[in-house]
Amino acid sequence: MKKVRLAALSRLAAAALASAAPLSAQAQAQQPTPRHSRPPHGSGEPAGPAAHEEKLFHLRLSATLAANEQQPVRSGLVWRVFEESAQPDGSHKLVAQSEEAAPTLPLPRGSYIVHVAYGLAGVTRRVAMESGNLAELIVLNAGGLKLVDKLGDARIPSQRLSVSIYVPERGNSEAKLILANAKSDEVICLPEGAYHVVSTLLDTGQGAQGGANETNSVVTADLKIPAGKLVEATLRHRAATITLKLVKQPGGEALANTSFSVLTPGGDVIRELIGAFPSLVLAEGEYVAIARHEGKTYQGTFRVQSTKDADVEIVMHDQPRSPANDEPPQ
Repeated sequence: MKKVRLAALSRLAAAALASAAPLSAQAQAQQPTPRHSRPPHGSGEPAGPAAHEEKLFHLRLSATLAANEQQPVRSGLVWRVFEESAQPDGSHKLVAQSEEAAPTLPLPRGSYIVHVAYGLAGVTRRVAMESGNLAELIVLNAGGLKLVDKLGDARIPSQRLSVSIYVPERGNSEAKLILANAKSDEVICLPEGAYHVVSTLLDTGQGAQGGANETNSVVTADLKIPAGKLVEATLRHRAATITLKLVKQPGGEALANTSFSVLTPGGDVIRELIGAFPSLVLAEGEYVAIARHEGKTYQGTFRVQSTKDADVEIVMHDQPRSPANDEPPQ
């Protein structure tokens, strides 16, 4: 009985395979023939949609600092390519951008505006992609400026400095600010020309508001930056840290809840501070200190020597000033 059943199953399986074969062939015949996006080389078949795309040319860009400079700029460049034709709102469409030193950009036929920026230097040039690939070498006419700020023989950390760079303008005695947060010890790329640099020492000690206060130690310099050259300028500050104290006798304990004003001999207020022994950074020179405690006012004079940090005591047994006469000295 088992042999009969096995034979019957074999015959059914063979019949199923025989009937499936023509169906499989028919299904294959109904499937569409695969199409290539691009025909084989030399086949003579019509090209697919990709062949009708607009042809791209390649624009290779590079830059140098000066016309006689042989070496191109190796880093720090920002390239932007815009369509020459303006849009309805007057802007130009950005079509390519790169931070490579010498990028090669694919562009369709047309006219473009190329802009390259290197630090504060920038150049714009028109290019026309008409018949083939194009290489453009752009001269930046720029140089480098490196500022070194010192207090005595020690370099001042950049976080203790506020450096601004100006371009002198005819008829403008204050010049035009072009960089408000220049970093000391870093190379700043600038277009060829004359500049005015202002370096202000910051007080980052106790009582500094917002992390740092500007001091009255300010150093300025007028510099000329030639194309292709690096100018290194050392700016020397002359200042020191002064700690103020109101005491009952020389060398005595500083009194808390005292407010201080520091003025120039001409009466200009430099800083106002509160505490038992507040400190501040002052440029070298002569100063007047006024201390107020429990309704009475006391005054003293002192001198600041560069790099000579010192304590300044105002002694209470000195003749107190009347609050009614508490005016800056003239």
